Amino acid sequence: MNADGVRERAGSLPREPGVYQFRAEGTTLYVGKAVDLRSRVRSYADPRSARIRRMVDRADEIEIAVTDTETQALLLEANLIKRHQPRYNVRLKDDKSYPMVQVTNHEAPRIEVTRDPDSEAGNASNTGGETASGAATVFGPYTSKRQVETVVKALRETYGVRGCSDHKYAGRDRPCLDYEMALCTAPCTREIDLESYAEDVTAVERFLEGETGILADPLRREMEAAAQDQNFERAANLRDRLETVEAFHGEGGEAVQSVGDERAVDVLGVAIEGEDATVARLRAEHGKLVDRDRHTLEAPGADAVEATRSGDETGGGRGTGSGTETGTETGTGGIPAVLAAFLVQYYAERDLPDALLLPERHGDDEVAAWLEAEGVSVRVPGAGREAKLVELALKNARRNVGGRDECGMLADALEIASARRIEGFDVSHAQGTAAVGSNVTFVDGNAEKADYRRKKLTDQNDDYDNMRALLEWRASRAVEGRDDRPDPDLLVIDGGEGQLEAARDVIAAVGWDVPAIALAKAEEQVITPDRQFSWPSDAPHLHLVQRVRDESHRFAVQYHQTIRDEVKTVLDDVPGVGPETRKRLLGRFGSVENVREASLEDLESISGVGEKTAETIKSRL
Repeated sequence: MNADGVRERAGSLPREPGVYQFRAEGTTLYVGKAVDLRSRVRSYADPRSARIRRMVDRADEIEIAVTDTETQALLLEANLIKRHQPRYNVRLKDDKSYPMVQVTNHEAPRIEVTRDPDSEAGNASNTGGETASGAATVFGPYTSKRQVETVVKALRETYGVRGCSDHKYAGRDRPCLDYEMALCTAPCTREIDLESYAEDVTAVERFLEGETGILADPLRREMEAAAQDQNFERAANLRDRLETVEAFHGEGGEAVQSVGDERAVDVLGVAIEGEDATVARLRAEHGKLVDRDRHTLEAPGADAVEATRSGDETGGGRGTGSGTETGTETGTGGIPAVLAAFLVQYYAERDLPDALLLPERHGDDEVAAWLEAEGVSVRVPGAGREAKLVELALKNARRNVGGRDECGMLADALEIASARRIEGFDVSHAQGTAAVGSNVTFVDGNAEKADYRRKKLTDQNDDYDNMRALLEWRASRAVEGRDDRPDPDLLVIDGGEGQLEAARDVIAAVGWDVPAIALAKAEEQVITPDRQFSWPSDAPHLHLVQRVRDESHRFAVQYHQTIRDEVKTVLDDVPGVGPETRKRLLGRFGSVENVREASLEDLESISGVGEKTAETIKSRL
């Protein structure tokens, strides 16, 4: 669309508030808001930015929507940006969260690390012998999952609070392995009475609320005892754990205690690298830090200077740009542009806090008017406790900026809503014997081994039927609410079109609405129901799918080998070879064929195999 076309279209527009869209071949390129639609759209006839000029040249139509108020235009713009994800807007891509610690509200509460406490707490009473009588108690979030897991393990070793699912907890007649490992005091079988167990849970909660000594003191005593017994390896391990525990509450909490009298305060930090931007958000409620998360935005041109503000509009109206054009009153983009876009897109669907602490002014008059009308105090602290909180948010943002969002890239490539949680599936057997299936889980691109599952299958030499059986097992458990894991965003099948079709047939039959793709090793092509993708070998989203595929294959083969060693072989018919000797032979040589080819000397090197037994093995095989 040339300048004359823009002017002609603008001349027919009303002088009212509203939202406009530049579109090309049915695709929305850019969404903006305006106090005066005619003046704002006319300004694009002579754009000051090469990027915006390219956008205008590509557009073949301009659509508008008139609103009653500027605030309505602001919120409609945010919704349209989220819906269409326009190439030329700053747009919020995802909402990754930090790990939290959750203590459920069961009769015998469990402790767990989670990234999604609301939904998982809601599933706290899904099966078994006890139910949750209310919401779980959630602590955090925290910035380091490794640190959280170390602390939770130390809490369990010290106070014996259970970490098992309700399914494992219910109906037990003897304690599980956690009891033998001193990780749990086994309230399931009343090895500890519930009153004493509740006292231990209270001690755990006191630590998570900030009373460091309740865990640090017993760890220190145990460390000193280990050193006195000259068990230096154990003492060093406890020393490292103690350091983690003592640092656990030292992430800006002292600053939060003095953020003011407001009930809820959100603190934002922004970091930009190229066209990637990260906004880190901290939330304090009643003087306590209760939430931390990071959000990735695509910000094309956010580090450039955009001058299509009030000075560019005919009629001298207020600046009404948004997205990548939003900037300060002098026309600067960068962090102000990202802040303005984030504030509207994020809070359009959420409750606003009482106060916002920002690293700098966002510079958008309409956003400022909206926040003022909603009673939100906006501050840019220069020093003191509040400035320390902003600096903490900035550190969190800088930690993530420029990182590859593999999950987001995969979701975009497949045109699905999310690929944050992925489950991978594979089957393994030996000519139809010892058939097994694997089900691995990846969250945010990382293996979530606590959510791995495996399944013995009916022996048959048919990969397609085996895959059907495996997926029917997983899908039916999900639909019937018998699986304690949340539904994944995507399924990855190890195999080609045949395995994918088998998986999709059974998923549809069961009624489990989850998208599925396949990845075969031969061509490394991603297969979907509609097409095949040949992504570049260095594509981050391809690497993610490959990791899921390879891990599901490894886990299946590992389980198959375990089952194979348990099935009957010709070694069972050899006099003098019992189950343990057979297991050692197969573990050493890998297969019956290799045992057959082994020398007498090699056979005698196996514990339990003497000269006579070795000769018997050779003669029988």
